[in-house]
Amino acid sequence: MMNKTIAVWFAAAVTSATCLAQGSQTVAEDFKPSTLNQPGQEYPQVNSQGYARFRIKAPQADSVKVSLGLGGRGGTKLVKGADGFWTGTTEGPMDEGFHYYHLTVDGGTFNDPGTLNYYGSVRWESGIEIPAHDQDFYALKDVPHGHVQQILFPSKSTQTSRRAFVYTPPGYEKETAKKYPVLYLQHGWGEDETAWSNQGRANLIMDNLIAEGKIKPFIIVMTYGMTNEVKWGRIRDFKIEPFQTVLVDELIPYVDANFRTLADRSNRAMAGLSMGGMETRQITLNKPEVFGAYALLSGGVYTPDDLKGKPQAKLIFLSCGSKENPDRVKTAVADLKAAGYPAVSYVSDKTAHEFQTWRRSLHELAPLLFK
Repeated sequence: MMNKTIAVWFAAAVTSATCLAQGSQTVAEDFKPSTLNQPGQEYPQVNSQGYARFRIKAPQADSVKVSLGLGGRGGTKLVKGADGFWTGTTEGPMDEGFHYYHLTVDGGTFNDPGTLNYYGSVRWESGIEIPAHDQDFYALKDVPHGHVQQILFPSKSTQTSRRAFVYTPPGYEKETAKKYPVLYLQHGWGEDETAWSNQGRANLIMDNLIAEGKIKPFIIVMTYGMTNEVKWGRIRDFKIEPFQTVLVDELIPYVDANFRTLADRSNRAMAGLSMGGMETRQITLNKPEVFGAYALLSGGVYTPDDLKGKPQAKLIFLSCGSKENPDRVKTAVADLKAAGYPAVSYVSDKTAHEFQTWRRSLHELAPLLFK
């Protein structure tokens, strides 16, 4: 691709090297390394206002840009210094929570070696965390922790062994006579079965809720939804039947046979974010006898006509970010309630189609399941 040797160190923060004003806001010089940085790496960094700063060593490069940006403006362009480092700051604060990003150096796409990688956009992307005012609910605390384990289950329909991750709550291994409800939790397009644990921190959300006595403990199963078989922009071409077969006919029986589950409709729920919500909607409408609760997180809505004549769910949960289409979610829930369905809406404040919306959604959803 390029003959140039590019040594890349990446830095993320909220202002420039000196205290400056971006727009009408003065940028605070209280930068700290992102909590997702690799051990010993100073960059990327973020500040208390949510700005991100980048610093890349690429002395032979002609241009360096970071995909992380605002308003669809193509990211953050960096400026080269005499020392060979490229530096730049987002033009404004980022939304709270997790964000994917990558570097574009002379037209080539690179990950930042200063931070950890997360599977999204059908590739391993760099990740940065903008501290949230409510981050305590997914913080790692000194409480009993459940386990997230990888399982491999046979799939005759795809002629492969497929992978899933299973969260079991604290005490599962010791309470050998106890059985648990199960939530099947789906990722979005471009992601895989690692997303809800790595980006979403689903296990920590559960651990903290259980420790606070706010939920009845349950198992979470996360598997690849086969979403990436279609390219972005061709989502309408996606066919649900192959994944529906894997989930309903292969994974659920495997989980029920190998974990202590309450293997009935009333103790089984399905939820998904974005395209995983679309999958949840289609499968729960096709197989309403399998799941007793449904949740779409930035993943569409149900109407009373969709559900007419089908076994009634114990809970229908619809959510999105306030920067998405909250009126659609609220209206859908109002219509469902008026028709006699047990529907709940949730809107995440000041977030868009991103993991902070979905972390908060799971935190709101979990106490409502399996009461």
